[in-house]
Amino acid sequence: MPSQWTRRSFFAAAGLPAFAAAWQRESRRNVLFISSDDLNNRFSTYGLDTVRTPNLDELARRGVRFDRAYCQYPLCAPSRASLMTGTGPESTGVMDLQTHLRKRMPNAVTMGQAFQKDDYFVARVGKIYHYGNPGQIGTNGEDDEPTWMRRVNPAGVDKLKEEPSIINYTPKRGLGSSASFYASPAPDEEHTDGLVALETIKMIEEQRRDPWFLGAGFYRPHCPYVAPTKYFDMVPIEKVKLVPFEEWELTIAPKWAYWTNPPNFGLSEKQRLEVMQAYYASVLFLDANVGRLLKALDATGQTERTSICFWSDHGYGLGEHGQWKKQTVFEHSARHPLIFAGAGVRSRGRGCGRTVEALDVYPTLAGLAGLRHTPGYLHGKNLQPLLDNPSARWDRPAVTQVRRRDGERWVMGSSVRSERYRYTMWDGAREGDELYDYVKDPRELKNLAKENSAAKVKNDLYRRLETILRSRNEAASEVVG
Repeated sequence: MPSQWTRRSFFAAAGLPAFAAAWQRESRRNVLFISSDDLNNRFSTYGLDTVRTPNLDELARRGVRFDRAYCQYPLCAPSRASLMTGTGPESTGVMDLQTHLRKRMPNAVTMGQAFQKDDYFVARVGKIYHYGNPGQIGTNGEDDEPTWMRRVNPAGVDKLKEEPSIINYTPKRGLGSSASFYASPAPDEEHTDGLVALETIKMIEEQRRDPWFLGAGFYRPHCPYVAPTKYFDMVPIEKVKLVPFEEWELTIAPKWAYWTNPPNFGLSEKQRLEVMQAYYASVLFLDANVGRLLKALDATGQTERTSICFWSDHGYGLGEHGQWKKQTVFEHSARHPLIFAGAGVRSRGRGCGRTVEALDVYPTLAGLAGLRHTPGYLHGKNLQPLLDNPSARWDRPAVTQVRRRDGERWVMGSSVRSERYRYTMWDGAREGDELYDYVKDPRELKNLAKENSAAKVKNDLYRRLETILRSRNEAASEVVG
């Protein structure tokens, strides 16, 4: 007779495998997988008190806030494809908004599929893979069907009724890439994101016995910046401060480094302030919906056995270097919020200054859930040591890439971020390169790439970047076949 009995082993030994299986299911960790769209680090959880996000602050108190988390590609579809497959854009082949990951990786085992293999209920509400926002709200968009057992696509008043009322300061741009906003009189629960929260809560309430992986994909703060009026009132425009910018900043880096032309979309200072206020209001609306999910977990008694991951697909510019939105490898675009909290996260209420990637999300959640069927080709690393101790030794940089069209050819920008520096090369440095020291120059105003005093740092990062890219390209050929 074993010296130590578990309830599962007792049932199994007694010839009651069904009871043992039920006990195993009920004792496993759930995963609440919360995504935001185009969220940067400008809110109180990351130090900007003008934008007070009490629910994201509370989530960070329940776990570890990563202060140096970086996406693989600062654009919606490529970033999400990398995160969900655990492989870089070299493997997925997704570097635009049209290419689907299954075109190049038909046999990929996505994160959701890995959880299904371990008998989890896997579902999503809203946007996890790419959707045209706002065009494809209410549809499956560019979703990956095998990832999920159930999919729900809410569409609220922001999509169905209010689009004609939206103010667009960039009329030549579609709403999905515009500087546009609307303070809505409709209540939270009538908006798409309010419905995402409500539908996710229904699943949390329904799935109380079997382990579950639920994706709550919020559409905010992606433009158009539409949120209930009360959230605009919570960020008075007189408290909004413009991001500093001077024209000479456009000469710091090679031309490929810049995306917004003209700088700041040509908006006046008043217009920029109004758009920033609307963006922040959308962040506050997102925060309120995250709070609803946390309350539902608490109310259903599932908090203690649920691991939570909150992430954004990339960062977002509000005027840094005159740039807006994403599609650059500057810090504001490549860096994104990332929080792990709840079950399995030993450290609580601490920030982590180690450099991590979106690629690390897949192996980390698989590790927290104890999955047995994860693919061997994942590019990321389980962050569990940092969830136990955010100051643990860690020596992994983050790689972010973006490409530009130059006539008939593409120019790839590849960037490597250590805890102190970022090195970026354009077309293997043939089209120029960049090096920034974030201890001395957090705003990236001095490009050290041509400085003799920085040659060793630059060469070391160049070699490291080349090694990582070569390794991931070799891995890509194995995965794709």
